[in-house]
Amino acid sequence: MTVSRVLNKRPEVASETRAKVERLIADSGFVPSRSAQGRRQGRHGLIDLVVPALDSAYSLEIARGVEEAVEPTGYRLVISCAYSWKRDAARQERMWLAKLSEGKTDGAVLVLNPDQSRRLEALRRRRIPFVVVDPVDDLGPDVVSVGATNWAGARSATEYLLSLGHKRIAFIGGSDAQMCSAERLSGYRSAMEAAGVSVPPEYVRPGNFMQEAGYKQTLALMDLEEPPTAIFAANDGQAFGAYAALGELGKRVPEDVSVVGFDDTFPASLVTPALTTVHQPLAEMGRAAVRRLVRMIEGRPFDGWRVQLATTLVIRRSCAPPKRHR
Repeated sequence: MTVSRVLNKRPEVASETRAKVERLIADSGFVPSRSAQGRRQGRHGLIDLVVPALDSAYSLEIARGVEEAVEPTGYRLVISCAYSWKRDAARQERMWLAKLSEGKTDGAVLVLNPDQSRRLEALRRRRIPFVVVDPVDDLGPDVVSVGATNWAGARSATEYLLSLGHKRIAFIGGSDAQMCSAERLSGYRSAMEAAGVSVPPEYVRPGNFMQEAGYKQTLALMDLEEPPTAIFAANDGQAFGAYAALGELGKRVPEDVSVVGFDDTFPASLVTPALTTVHQPLAEMGRAAVRRLVRMIEGRPFDGWRVQLATTLVIRRSCAPPKRHR
């Protein structure tokens, strides 16, 4: 009973006894089970991670960070894939909502597509705490979210290409409905405007963050009467698609066309040439989301409703000055 009182920070223990118990706990390496404590307080010890799919380095990096942060807490992690493009997506969502109705989760970390904001309403109605990672749109002041400095990252990438002497810089974006895509486009335009370089409308191409979009849009860019000498893709997947299209056209990276990506997923350092890209701290975003979620579940204060982690440009071998500067 004395050990239990110390573990639960009860006051009715003598200070010398408390110090002795705490030393024994530290020496033994004992860690109290938060999931057991949670069940005594009406919790189940479960945290949900909802991602669009686990078929991209982007989702896997966030999941890795979430798993690393959950492991020492004593909570257990359950991963659900939204798969909005699958035929049985509606059935999967009904199953997830049924699990919520049965009260089998204590909180959720969400990585959502633009058409899945209804999941937030389902969590709100059931008063289940949640944190959104890399929000796709403005969720309002009452939603806890963890993202990255997309505008600043895109501006730094564009400024780097400008510093190499590029003027004809094209941008392959993501969906217009996604906030991160709009912020990256705005950062790109800001850098170009500050340098006094006009952007032809045909240099800004729509995408969807998939490799195929980068491939198709690069083919269209290279077919222009005055093609770009550099391509800034709004994520690494589209940059890899640009690589494929340029190789098919007999263009060399970076000798003929420079390419920059965004995310710094693990394949970026493995492709040839290694991709210059904006490092988005995806794993740390997952860890930060879990830290806030656990505090929300346990009724403890946390700092920051909307957190933006810093991005940094990682310079590798996919960029060089345009030919006329060499």
